[in-house]
Parts: sequence; structure tokens; C-alpha cells
Amino acid sequence: MQSEKPRRRRETPAEKLHQLTEIERGLWADGHVIAGIDEVGRGPLAGPVVTACVSIPPDRLVMGVDDSKKLSEKRREALYPLLMEAADYARTCFIWPEEIDAVNILNATKKAMETCAADFRGDILLVDAVQGLRLPCEARSLVHGDALSYMIGAASIVAKVTRDRYMVELDARFPMYGFARNKGYGTAEHIAALKRYGPCPAHRRSFIGGILGENP
Repeated sequence: MQSEKPRRRRETPAEKLHQLTEIERGLWADGHVIAGIDEVGRGPLAGPVVTACVSIPPDRLVMGVDDSKKLSEKRREALYPLLMEAADYARTCFIWPEEIDAVNILNATKKAMETCAADFRGDILLVDAVQGLRLPCEARSLVHGDALSYMIGAASIVAKVTRDRYMVELDARFPMYGFARNKGYGTAEHIAALKRYGPCPAHRRSFIGGILGENP
């Protein structure tokens, strides 16, 4: 008879906070003022790409922060006002579909990251993956940074909630695409609606040509 594997103990909120601030604690100990930058919305067929830059001092950390993709919508919405209240610096930036089409999504994301961080007056910015940015201070790029850094995780939540709220508003204007549910991503429902009704002004034409049978 096969013995049951011991259940892995769930990490407590305090343990998770300690693990997620490992990078930050080293920087704080050396006297640095830091912020995190992350983006949401690089992949959707519609809507803006949104970035956030967030700096929270070590004595005002909010429990429960994680990579926004690992949190439920309800949990993200609950954390958002707490993060905004705790932050010394919190700024978002939208880049709209027309500009995404004109400059491509990577360049649009870089511009949004640079814009949201432009007024930060600390000395280190932790960035989720993207490199080659023109920022006001030293930048450190971390692959999967939203799962490794508290500041990047906080920025991912702020950016995600900000963009999701906008997509719900957009759904009221263009209800046929289901933006409140799919947030502009290419779900089967969204693609079917796109083929039936054609694109609206919120669609990224550079993303949907293949779906509509258009030549690039």
C-alpha cells in the first residue's frame, strides 16, 4: 500500500511577505529608496497597455501582495486602495491602441514604463523583465520580477486593477465583445464577436489582421 505524501505546509502571510521582500530588504539596509515597475496588457487584442510605478516604504508594507496573476479579482480590488494609501509614489500610464499599432507593443510598453517612473525621486527602480529603459535612476531588470519582488508585485496589482476597470468601462460602450469578461484578450467569445461585428476603435489593428484575414 502506497503511503500518502505529506501535505506541503501553506506559507503564512508573514512568511510570504518576508520571502517577497528579500531583494528590497537588502536595498533598504543599504539606504536605498526603491520602486517597482510592471505592465499589464501586452497580449490583448484590444485596449491599452498599462504600466504602474509604485514605491512603498518598509514601515507601510501591505500584507497579501503577490504577482497579480496569482490573485483573484476580488483580492486585487481589496489590495488596490491599501497600496495606493501606503505608497509614497504611485503612478500609472496608458498607451492607446493607435500608438501600439504605430510603434509596436514593446516600444509602447517601454514608453509607458518610462512615463510612469519619470517623477520618481528615489535611486533604484526594479523592473519586470524589460531592459533598455530611459529612467531617472538606476534600473534593475528582474525576469518574473512580479513573483520575486514586493515592489514589482505591488505595481502589477495597481496596473492590473487600473486596466481592468477601464476595460469594464469600455464594455459599456461596446458590449458585443465581452470586454468586461475577457479584458480584451483573444478568447473564443471575443474572436467570434470580432469576426461578426468587425473591430471597434479600441482594437489593435496590428494584432487582429490575421483573425480578419487582412494582409499585414
